[in-house]
Amino acid sequence: MLAAAPRESGFFRFAGHDHGSEMPRVIFHDTNGRRVEVQAPVGNTAMEAAVDNGVSGVVAECGGACACATCHGYVAEEWLPRLKPMEEMEDAMLDAAEGRRATSRLLCQIEINPELDGLEITVADNGG
Repeated sequence: MLAAAPRESGFFRFAGHDHGSEMPRVIFHDTNGRRVEVQAPVGNTAMEAAVDNGVSGVVAECGGACACATCHGYVAEEWLPRLKPMEEMEDAMLDAAEGRRATSRLLCQIEINPELDGLEITVADNGG
């Protein structure tokens, strides 16, 4: 079993979970209307990338456990086919989220990989 190592953001990463120096770009459009382009380590989630870089509107109350929908965002339509399919738990959480759209996803469920370089996400109104 891998030991959890605390990260500066308060979220945990697993020690030994090294993906080299790959840093795909993720482009967020935050709730203040700002375009925020960040680099995210492979294996992190889009939620972690947003929180680690102070993207406005990503509240992430549950810390990435798919239990609150406060990291709700709208993925640019052209990127949807590249994401892993939505699981039942995420779908149920989004049913409770305000403003659900066909492009809605929970950012904690989007794991960054090299194929997602340039991923574009508009942050939903998550109350934060």
